[in-house]
Amino acid sequence: MSLNERLTQIQPNAIRAFDAQISDVADILKLTLGEPDFNVPTHIKQAAIDSILVDDSHYAPAAGTQALREAAVHFLDDRYNLQYDADSQVIVTLGATEGIYDTITAVVNPGDRVLVPAPNFPLYDPTVVLAGGVPTYVDTSATDFLLTPDQLRGAIDTYGDQLVAVVLNYPSNPTGATYTSEQLSALADVLRGTDITVIADEIYSELVYDGQHTSIAQYLPDQTLVLNGVSKSHAMTGYRIGFVVGPTKLIRAVGLIHQFAVTSASNPAMAGAAEALGTEAGRQDTLAMKAEYAARRDYLVKALRELGFAIPQPAGAFYVFAQIPDGLEQDDVAFSLALAQEGKVAVIPGSAFGIGGAGYIRLSYAASLADLQTAVARIAAFITD
Repeated sequence: MSLNERLTQIQPNAIRAFDAQISDVADILKLTLGEPDFNVPTHIKQAAIDSILVDDSHYAPAAGTQALREAAVHFLDDRYNLQYDADSQVIVTLGATEGIYDTITAVVNPGDRVLVPAPNFPLYDPTVVLAGGVPTYVDTSATDFLLTPDQLRGAIDTYGDQLVAVVLNYPSNPTGATYTSEQLSALADVLRGTDITVIADEIYSELVYDGQHTSIAQYLPDQTLVLNGVSKSHAMTGYRIGFVVGPTKLIRAVGLIHQFAVTSASNPAMAGAAEALGTEAGRQDTLAMKAEYAARRDYLVKALRELGFAIPQPAGAFYVFAQIPDGLEQDDVAFSLALAQEGKVAVIPGSAFGIGGAGYIRLSYAASLADLQTAVARIAAFITD
């Protein structure tokens, strides 16, 4: 039987693979996945239930319901001063994950290069490969885990017309690093006038703890596709609702990929997402969760630093990217396996996130403060045993 030969060039998701590997350890405390521990707010659940009760059971428009597209437009304008047309510049996707697939597939031809600042969420690379492109990495571990204008300019000079897109994920998974408005403006200045599309994965935009989130689309609207959704901001991972916005020409191409991949999202899930994004109650839900995450971040960063871990300050998302202290096992996979099997705490090895990640571990603080305190105690016992 014949299979797509590009599948031989990719591996299963390293985060999921490691999580599955250690899940059977007895009494394991898992800080592995980017899964909010909050429940979906009641009013959002009720909106989804109401959709079912009124028999909202027929195919929605491929781009998503009008109500959700208008709610997404409202959300972006209200939070980030971004303006889009709900009828021609918004596509509702099955989570930001589908948005990654749709946007990369829409802009990449065989042999094209896509710039990926590393370490990075390990979904961009295989999607580029499946589209026939070449993931092209920039190691940002020496630049506070942020792409600099000089690095970007160097990649453009090196690859020329082969470089068709750059992925910017901020706040970042795995590091929590994010860009200031001045840094984004400087990157936009380098990109302006090129044919490079920016794929801005901003799924953690509502979880910025130091300052305010700014989208690069403010500075480069005609070249930017913005990905967002409700999974992280409203703890709605299982609803699988994201969206992509951008200039009409690019969104038309993204919409074609979306139509052939999934047709449309689920109506009840879209009704819930419209309630989350389009109401003041939805905004308040996020602020309450954000305050909890900020307290957890502050506790975990301080506690791990006291144990000797070097940690870049995470400005957003809900991850700590911690460098393994000298004197301990420096192979992050071996360290993480031993920590799970002997210390009963599950984390993700930094090398799962590619270049620049070796020697680090990623811990998710999408867990209760009590669980984080238990995890720290177990880690302390493990490294001093």
